[in-house]
Amino acid sequence: MPEVISLGEPMVEFCAMSKGSLKSVEFFERGWGGDVSNVVVAVSRLGHRSGIMCRVGDDEFGECFLEMWRSEGVDTSRVIVEKGAFTAVYFISIRDDGGHDFTYYRANSAASHFSPEDLDLSYISEARILHVSGITQAISSSCREAVFKAIEAARGSGVLVSYDPNIRLKLWPLNLAKAVVSYTIGMVDFVLLTRDEAKLITGIDDVENASLKILREGPKIVALKLGVEGCVIVSDNGIFKAPAYRVEIIDTTGAGDAFDAAFMVGVLENMPLQRIAHFANVAAALKCRGRDVVKPLPYRWKVD
Repeated sequence: MPEVISLGEPMVEFCAMSKGSLKSVEFFERGWGGDVSNVVVAVSRLGHRSGIMCRVGDDEFGECFLEMWRSEGVDTSRVIVEKGAFTAVYFISIRDDGGHDFTYYRANSAASHFSPEDLDLSYISEARILHVSGITQAISSSCREAVFKAIEAARGSGVLVSYDPNIRLKLWPLNLAKAVVSYTIGMVDFVLLTRDEAKLITGIDDVENASLKILREGPKIVALKLGVEGCVIVSDNGIFKAPAYRVEIIDTTGAGDAFDAAFMVGVLENMPLQRIAHFANVAAALKCRGRDVVKPLPYRWKVD
């Protein structure tokens, strides 16, 4: 059985091969995206069993996701193929300044139809860590309810819960996002978030004070992802800082997902927090060395 499981939204990625608006770009490179999909693939590459719970469309993209996950060693036994539904896609365009713009086609996708009734509670109870995301909570009310039910099932079975708020205000209103994320933080063991998300939730600029405020809401560990500045990890045992691992940055998309996966692997292996911080920083940095999301996700031998 998988050690780490997650539920959420897989998305097919189309990344522009040249700069310019979507209407001016002729060629795109296809890849695989969706935060929780990235996480379970990364966990598998780092040497631990993982599984995913979700819905995909009965289209070729859904088939491709199933093939990709299986080739990566991700358990797909709880993936539902929904007849007549589509698998979501998104496009990445590259601005002249090198920045990226994202265009999503996800409304009413198969993934958004996932509901509490789709959960296999025994599957959750046999895992060691359940990883959930704010994006899953944002894409539909049924997904949000499924996340809460999954967390309750995990807690009732002694399964640890990891949470990345992954706040995307294009998906839901600020007030709802803050309310749901704040409530969820009080239900989980680990919160893995960015500086901007911590400020949004707490109203505090200082990363250490923001992390401490979040810690007081109930989680055992708060990990603040700081990009090129590394990370800060806060627990009752203290505050640990770790500098970023320096690499040539090509594409940062998915770096946070690689961090999340490595963090959970560190927990599974009972690494000290300082070691977890370094391990997760290295995994995130190595992902940034390549285009696409899944292709550059590092294997264990590279991170070690």
